[in-house]
Amino acid sequence: MPCLWGFYDCFPERRLQGGGMSLNRNEQMLCDYVVANADERHFWEEKVRARAKESQDRHAVAASLAEELWRYFEERSGVVEPFRGQALRDGLSRTSMRNLADLWLRQWAPIKTKAARTPTYDGY
Repeated sequence: MPCLWGFYDCFPERRLQGGGMSLNRNEQMLCDYVVANADERHFWEEKVRARAKESQDRHAVAASLAEELWRYFEERSGVVEPFRGQALRDGLSRTSMRNLADLWLRQWAPIKTKAARTPTYDGY
């Protein structure tokens, strides 16, 4: 789903809330597939949340998820359209899944910020 500036956005209904992240063609295809399949979406949401809880290093979590997303993309390319069709046409040259991993971390496991404490006054 292209957004206004030519970037692809997995969740266009959230574009105004955190906006248009650029996804490559393979990331977009995987994102569309996961969003369209409730079981897949639930699986990935839980996986992303669990990984985010395991580590405070979000960069390492995103890198690990990107590797796993690529392996998943390869696996799907053997059995499911449109992955299979693209793999037959273009081959399976390694593509980064880092933007998709970062996007899902932001959406499904946002960093919780502590609320600012209001100062207490001693009656003055």
